[in-house]
Amino acid sequence: MNMNLYSVIKLLFIFRFSLLLLEPGEIYFEDFSVYYYPVGLPEAEAIKKKQRGHLKICSKSIVFVPKEIHLPIIKFPMKYVSLIEEWSGGLFSKLDAKDKVLKIESEQMIEMKEKNIIAPFVFRKETAEYIFSLNYATLEDTLPQMCQLQRASTLPKSDQSAMINAIVLSRQSRVKFNTSWLEDLYERIVLESRGDRITPLSTNPGRIMLTSSRLYFQPFNNIDRWPVLKIRLKDITRVIRRRFLLRQLGLEIYCNDKAQLAHLYLSFKTEEDRNDLYEKMLLIPDLELEDWGQEDMALKWQSGHISNYDYLLYLNSMADRSFNDLTQYPVMPWVISDYTSSTLDLNNISTFRDLSKPIGALNSERLERILERYVDMPEPKFMYGSHYSTPGYVLFYLARRAPEYVLCLQNGKFDHPDRMFNDLQDTWNNCLVGAADFKELVPEFYNGEGDFLKHTKVVNFGFRQDGRPVDDVKLPPWADDPADFISKLRQALECDYVSQNLHNWIDLIFGYKQRGLEAEKANNLFYYLTYEGAIDIDSFKDFNERSSMETQIMEFGQTPKQLFMTPHPHRFSSMPIPRSAISQDCKNNNTVTTQPKVNDMPEEPPIELSKSNVKTMSLEDLQNMDIYLQYSLHREAVTDARLSPDTPNIFSVSQDNLLKMYSLEDRRQLRSVNMSSMALSSCIVMPDNKTIVVGSWDNHVYFYSIEYGRVKETLSAHDDAVSSLAWKSNLLYTASWDSTIKIWEYIQDSSTNTFQTPEYMSQLDHDCGVTCFTLDDPVSFLVSGTIDGSLCIWDLSPSHNHYMSNQIPVHQDRINAILISPDRRRILSCGADRLLKVIDTATCTEIFTKDIHSEYLCMNWVGSIAIMGDSVGFINVWDIEKAQQVHRWKAHEGAVMSLDIGQDRCILTGGADKSVKLWKPNI
Repeated sequence: MNMNLYSVIKLLFIFRFSLLLLEPGEIYFEDFSVYYYPVGLPEAEAIKKKQRGHLKICSKSIVFVPKEIHLPIIKFPMKYVSLIEEWSGGLFSKLDAKDKVLKIESEQMIEMKEKNIIAPFVFRKETAEYIFSLNYATLEDTLPQMCQLQRASTLPKSDQSAMINAIVLSRQSRVKFNTSWLEDLYERIVLESRGDRITPLSTNPGRIMLTSSRLYFQPFNNIDRWPVLKIRLKDITRVIRRRFLLRQLGLEIYCNDKAQLAHLYLSFKTEEDRNDLYEKMLLIPDLELEDWGQEDMALKWQSGHISNYDYLLYLNSMADRSFNDLTQYPVMPWVISDYTSSTLDLNNISTFRDLSKPIGALNSERLERILERYVDMPEPKFMYGSHYSTPGYVLFYLARRAPEYVLCLQNGKFDHPDRMFNDLQDTWNNCLVGAADFKELVPEFYNGEGDFLKHTKVVNFGFRQDGRPVDDVKLPPWADDPADFISKLRQALECDYVSQNLHNWIDLIFGYKQRGLEAEKANNLFYYLTYEGAIDIDSFKDFNERSSMETQIMEFGQTPKQLFMTPHPHRFSSMPIPRSAISQDCKNNNTVTTQPKVNDMPEEPPIELSKSNVKTMSLEDLQNMDIYLQYSLHREAVTDARLSPDTPNIFSVSQDNLLKMYSLEDRRQLRSVNMSSMALSSCIVMPDNKTIVVGSWDNHVYFYSIEYGRVKETLSAHDDAVSSLAWKSNLLYTASWDSTIKIWEYIQDSSTNTFQTPEYMSQLDHDCGVTCFTLDDPVSFLVSGTIDGSLCIWDLSPSHNHYMSNQIPVHQDRINAILISPDRRRILSCGADRLLKVIDTATCTEIFTKDIHSEYLCMNWVGSIAIMGDSVGFINVWDIEKAQQVHRWKAHEGAVMSLDIGQDRCILTGGADKSVKLWKPNI
């Protein structure tokens, strides 16, 4: 919930005058203490009934704010003011104070907030003279500027704006930051700039000062409670660059509870000014931003570690939606379609809105009429002339909470009582059938106590046609009160059905179905001006044309910044994804399979883990590992080390060309075999526990018999070095720098307990050398990594004849290692670019990226925990479900080259320091 908006609303009741009483974009300059003499009274009586207050000079109006709150605020729009001059008075006038009395002649005045009650403005259209006497200033201080602004109001709109801008620039350039407001004399000034503080529907210009320890904002007027806003850099938690009014000018700053204010939204004259402040802030040591995990939120959401609500707020923020900007207010989906039942059944699919369709496509009859019009429409075509999120729609929902914002947006008037937000069922029905009503919801529907649904009776919104006054919003029968309504809507948002289908709505609002051909297919095309980048506002030189374009854009609404170009991953439920979805969804990176309905997804057999200890080793074990055994028998880096599954032996290969066998029982080396004239890259222990398969840089694969102590067979497998090996279901997989992975069939002769000569089955061709690969279990797809950083996904099902379903450029450099998660839903990859990435297998979307500052070279699973060896000798323990590193320990003096998981809760590592180490928990 955005407390900033509501705290501002509360302050409006304390401080009568606010920028919301002015026209949008109007600037408040300064005020003067005055007496106002009521119009239409004899002078003696006017003097007797004079009102003390402040006369506020604004760019398009003059506003008198009386001290007594029961009296109305009076506003004189400049366009109706015909004369501003010194009032000379009569010969016997008691007001004849030289250079102190001001006369304003106006055809219209507006009364506001009488008795400090928020109500529609009263427009009094009659020509009259209004007299004010200055208490401290003189006419020389005030009259020239007011006359200049009054003359500007008589000019054409473009000339008027140019003149006002010139006045504003002249005034602001003369104002320097008051350094006496610096908190600490020893602060070093880093940057001084001009910008606007943005709050909903208003902007306030001022000076911005960045020092070595604080950020200051000094407004050019006295509208704020503080003459200078001061924020310690150490209290700032987030700094986000934002799009404001279609241009990259905004900077939103979030603070902790110790700061003077919760957060500050600034806009700048140019993108360069904004970026200059942003970049200089990041260089200051006092600024320590919290890691909000922007690169791992999708993974946390997918795993259920953050709620649907929090993830949607995160996406809104990334798409430049802010609670401080009503033109880009956060958007939330309607998820419930039943507002008539006495109980809300979250187990019934008919209770829910179809999240795969935009609001405009939910009613087939209305959609048919829209499409008929769309076919005959000239370019640029659109389906919906109104949007799902506009300032008007936001305040339609929040009118009871923010009535003063409604008056500001609607020129001092409330909407017709019958058109207000009176009934949930009526509002939902209108979104289904209305010719121009396609609005979604706002975050307030899913958080808080629902007080925006209550009428406090402080504001009179009028009477409906049937004589009833506008009151609380009528709730559906299944809700006891506003708090219960919000609670049940939140339960619906977080329920299984919505969780399994929310990615479809994300595709429409933030994703690949937002625009273009996919949007057209999804019946999701809005007016072209609603999309980011549709036009360049700065290219419009004519002010009238530019102003008209900006007004249209704000009225039509603004589509969020597009965040995803491919299908968004779905959230995991308790059931596994269908295996076929991996190849279908990934193909061409632009198609998705139809998502099954609740409980329609077929169950699959549980995944069998190759080592029983994987199920039993705990995170606590991994956090308490000690060396159980270590030895250094190789002369060069150990490239691979494996534990025999049934016998207490360790096998290792090295760049010294040697295969070594070490006995855990005897604590000594049993075998040392020179396998090749070149380095050995990898080894695996065959299921018979009597044969070791070794890959070499000399392009060959060697089969070493433990029983006979010799190489039984040599396979000339590739045209370049063998980089990796795997054995699954009587098939041997070999990868090579020659850009191929080859599959060989080995059949065991049960009578002699030996393997027959391998039979070449198929070849997976790549564009460049293959560095690593991995297979799911049981075998249905293979993922390979290449020298150029590409991740290739291969469908191994017999019906698809081993074809590449997708190729994704994941890393900027060589991929070092790849893992498929035990549930087959994710692919982990690490590369020479020092990045750890997680890919969703169903959509091939990157859902996590982390700069790990050193290369991860090898990876393995311990249950759902991933362990990774890096280039500086550490073993890193990651909880992938939570997208966080939970532990690390120093394992080798050089790079950790290999990891194997053994029985009795042990881990085997091989390092560039030529050593092999066995680790066990000390608990």
